[in-house]
Amino acid sequence: MSTSNLPMIIPSKRAWNHGRIIGQKRPLLPKHVWAIRVRLELANTVRDLALFNTAIDSKLRGCDLVKLKVADVYASGAIKERASILQSKTQTPVRFEITEGTRKSLVDWVCHPLMSGHDFLWPGRFHDRPHISTRQYARMLKDWVNSIGLEPSAYGTHSMRRTKVAQIYKKTGNLRAVQLLLGHTKMDSTVRYLGVDLEDALAISESVEI
Repeated sequence: MSTSNLPMIIPSKRAWNHGRIIGQKRPLLPKHVWAIRVRLELANTVRDLALFNTAIDSKLRGCDLVKLKVADVYASGAIKERASILQSKTQTPVRFEITEGTRKSLVDWVCHPLMSGHDFLWPGRFHDRPHISTRQYARMLKDWVNSIGLEPSAYGTHSMRRTKVAQIYKKTGNLRAVQLLLGHTKMDSTVRYLGVDLEDALAISESVEI
């Protein structure tokens, strides 16, 4: 057979999701949260520990988390127990709690010499970037999960947003509470975000006796 009669070979283009785990990112489990927290404490990475704790407590989208200002969480010489911000995506306010452990790590960071003169809670390293980018935040998250032996591609910034509410829903089954904490305007969004299905509904129903 002559080469002119051979079928054309079209080089295959690698798919954009080659080697990636696509779909909704997993929330961290409590044991993962504590493992990462311990490693950050032992490494004495003050900023990373404060950022990690704040991400878990606030349940904010990455775009809102990186834009937090010192004034959002700090007033009258102390870290607030509750804070409120306006969400970039929906332009609606959302409130979140700042637990004791998170307040302690935030105090250590706000009072750190590197924070002198900065308005943003997570300042960037360059003058043209007043705060860290969501891409930087995502890279930091991958380092955190990788440090405890998890597959980095299975987790993303939304993993941090989902971590606490996933536990709240698991323990209470209260979708309305989760909706308010996430700042969703529609319950359907919360249902999809948590991945609630019929099995979840039946499990909750089975736990209630009349």
